[in-house]
Amino acid sequence: MLIGVSSYSFSRLVNAKQMQQIEVIAKAKEMGFDCIEFSTISVPEGKTLPEFAAELKAEADRCELPIMNYTIGADMLAGCNGDLDAEIARVKAEVDIAEILGCPGMRHDCTFGKFPQDWKGAKTFDAALPKLAAGCRAITEYAASKGIRTMVENHGRFAQESLRVEKLITAVNHENFGVLVDIGNFACADDPSELAVGRLAPYAFHCHAKDFHIKSGMEPCPGKGWFQSRAGNWLRGAIIGHGNVPVAQCVRNLVQNGYDGVLSIEFEGIEDVLTGIAYGLENLRRFVAAAK
Repeated sequence: MLIGVSSYSFSRLVNAKQMQQIEVIAKAKEMGFDCIEFSTISVPEGKTLPEFAAELKAEADRCELPIMNYTIGADMLAGCNGDLDAEIARVKAEVDIAEILGCPGMRHDCTFGKFPQDWKGAKTFDAALPKLAAGCRAITEYAASKGIRTMVENHGRFAQESLRVEKLITAVNHENFGVLVDIGNFACADDPSELAVGRLAPYAFHCHAKDFHIKSGMEPCPGKGWFQSRAGNWLRGAIIGHGNVPVAQCVRNLVQNGYDGVLSIEFEGIEDVLTGIAYGLENLRRFVAAAK
């Protein structure tokens, strides 16, 4: 199993201009990661996305650190003003970027919406499913012609629970389409991570290791840095192994289900970024070793 890191983990440093996005590659290599993924590329002024993607690929080759996944947003319900064909065309153009990066996989959302009132039309997941599946199928058929597997993530609340994700995977029904299993994100929909990972492991193309501190919604708001799950529980990003998500158990579930792909850290904690990522890497390698 390869241990990777998402460029998203370094976003606080990049946003504060303490690090350029392209410098994340060398830093990840220095920290001991096996690979990297890029989430929402920030294109420098005066350059195009394809041009900068080619620069990222060249830097990754120089550092001998493969880019294993490209993560973007998409919305088959409300994206491009609800025009599904236009949204499919936009995401296909992002598949072309994944090809430039040399990625074997690309994750796109199926919808940004958190609640049914975020768009006009279907008010339940089952009612929205045919449109979601049609968009995902068209994109993965295009990506398959380039040797790139596509996937959705348990992300965005409306399409976050493992049962809903499984429905989408089976509705698309294409061997090139799977799921990016984010161990921590299930908590946002109050879906127990250990059960959810066990359910979705057979469809996993890529995985995110993420941890959260979790407090009951019965308690008052803990203050800055916390947000609420769909059921109103309190969540705050944590260093892997420091929070309440059963990360070690989830890793064991993945291994026992035969998953041997990338396990990529997404750090969202409030601790020092490099310290948080480094501690998480140390713990994650220990969890993987114990699971084998």
